[in-house]
Amino acid sequence: MATTIKGPAIFLAQFAGDAAPFNSWDAITKWAASLGYRGVQVPSNDARLFDLEKAAASKDYCDEIAGIARVNGVEITELSTHLQGQLVAVHPVYDEAFDVFAPAALRGRPAARQEWAVGQMLLAAKASRNLGLSATISFPGALAWPFLYPWPQRPAGLVETAFDELARRWRPILDACDEQGVDVAFELHPGEDLFDGATFEMLLERVDHHPRLNIAYDPSHFLLQQLDYLEFIDLYHDRIKVMHVKDAEFRPSGRQGVYSGYQPWVDRAGRFRSLGDGQIDFKAIFSKFAQYGFKGWAVLEWECCLKHPEQGAREGAPFIRDHIIRVTDKAFDDFAGGATDPQQIRRMLGLT
Repeated sequence: MATTIKGPAIFLAQFAGDAAPFNSWDAITKWAASLGYRGVQVPSNDARLFDLEKAAASKDYCDEIAGIARVNGVEITELSTHLQGQLVAVHPVYDEAFDVFAPAALRGRPAARQEWAVGQMLLAAKASRNLGLSATISFPGALAWPFLYPWPQRPAGLVETAFDELARRWRPILDACDEQGVDVAFELHPGEDLFDGATFEMLLERVDHHPRLNIAYDPSHFLLQQLDYLEFIDLYHDRIKVMHVKDAEFRPSGRQGVYSGYQPWVDRAGRFRSLGDGQIDFKAIFSKFAQYGFKGWAVLEWECCLKHPEQGAREGAPFIRDHIIRVTDKAFDDFAGGATDPQQIRRMLGLT
């Protein structure tokens, strides 16, 4: 049965900072509510806002955090574990670049960093349960990404081996999440081994279609790789558990296309934009989600190469609110109907 999407909500990761009102849980939730948001998605790695270890161990702490948010006018939608999930699988070429996501004591120690990341995902599952949440939004990490373009020619079995290893690392995490009743919704994203439907299916098959392996839908990443982001919903709606509302534009030229020539964001053919400033057809997206009865939140993820984040946040709440479809509980032509008469039906079909 169709349902109405919840929202608007906002992902706090791009807004958290050292200045008020972005430096404390109480202040940032008040700020979000003041803009018209009803939910907040929480970066679980930002100690200014949230203590993941404490949340995993203490239901009282989770009740306190949720209570502050509720008093201030918002609900927690999901915990984000993007950065921790990224570190579950890191190709050595990215070791130094991704070390910044780990505690300082683990930098330069890939094995210890991975062990920490797995532990973080297990804590997030427990914390999500304590908060009464059904999913965490995350990244899967990547082992095959440096070999995305098949030149030089990839040795036979390289990609398969990478996905076998990815499945080996994630299967115990998925099992632990299942024990807590929490889905892992991967944001399919460049730089991850799961970046489209085909790669998602490759991992899904290797974990025996695990019920906790799911998707966080973000059309901006699909537009920039020229994937049909509407048909994607038709294909995978039963696995989509989290929704990011983020805009983008793709304007190829005679100088650059999908790869964008190593240019900075403002000069790329494909750019992230604030809601309404890009090319994403959100009316069609919200229609698809209403059609398939999506039960989650519509969450703004603000990323724009031009607009200030506070302006993007201010404009985002009414944009999402105006796109949410209140799903009807009756057919538009019910007024022309009448009582059902079995004998009439048989007469109309010529059966009497």
